[in-house]
Amino acid sequence: MKWLLAFVPAVLAGTIPINPIQVGDAPPPGQVTTLLLVTIRGVTYGGTGCPQNSLSYQLSSDKTLITLIFDSYIASIGPGISVTEQRKNCQINVDIQYPGGFQYSVLSADYRGYASIQKGVTGTLKSTYYFSGQTDQSSTEYTFTGPVIGDYLKHDQAASTSTVWSPCGASGLLNINSQVRLASTVPTATGLLTTDSTDLKFTQIAYVQWQKCPK
Repeated sequence: MKWLLAFVPAVLAGTIPINPIQVGDAPPPGQVTTLLLVTIRGVTYGGTGCPQNSLSYQLSSDKTLITLIFDSYIASIGPGISVTEQRKNCQINVDIQYPGGFQYSVLSADYRGYASIQKGVTGTLKSTYYFSGQTDQSSTEYTFTGPVIGDYLKHDQAASTSTVWSPCGASGLLNINSQVRLASTVPTATGLLTTDSTDLKFTQIAYVQWQKCPK
C-alpha cells in the first residue's frame, strides 16, 4: 500500500486568511518557484506501516509539493486477524533546506484510498505534524463509520488556531507521526483500510503554506 504525502512544500489550493502581524507577508502569487530554493536533504522513517525500503519521495518543480509514497500501510480487523493489524503507524522525519527568510506550515491533508468496513467498525486516518525543537503540534484526521466500501477521497483542514510554523532558518526538520487504525463494537465484523482497490496503496496529500519570516 502506498501512502502519498504532499505538503506546501503542496500545490496550493488556497490559504487561510492570517493576521499579518503574526505571520508576516506571504510570497507574491506565482513566485514561489523563483523565490524559494527548497531541497529535501533526507528522509528517515520507521514503523509498522512503513518498514525499511518501503518509502520513496519527490519534490515538485514549483517547490510547493512533497510526495511520500509508501508500499506497506494497511490496517485490517476481523475474526482471526491479529490485534497488531488493527493499527499501523509511521514516524517520518523530512530534512528540508529552504531560504532563511521563509517558513512554512501544514495547512490541510487529502486522504485517498480504499475502505471496506462493515457495520460496527470505525476507521481513522490521522497525521500529527511538528518541527524539531518545538513543542507545538498540528494535526489532520478523518474518520470512517461502517458500512463503507469503495475508493475514497477525503479532505481535512488543519485548525487555523493551531498553526505551527517551521523555524526561520535555512532548514527545518518536519516530523510526521501518522497512523491508520480500525476499531469494532461487533466481534464478527471485518474491516480493511488502505488507499487503492487494485494494489492496496495508501495516499495522503498534506498541503502547506509559505510565508516570509516576521520582522
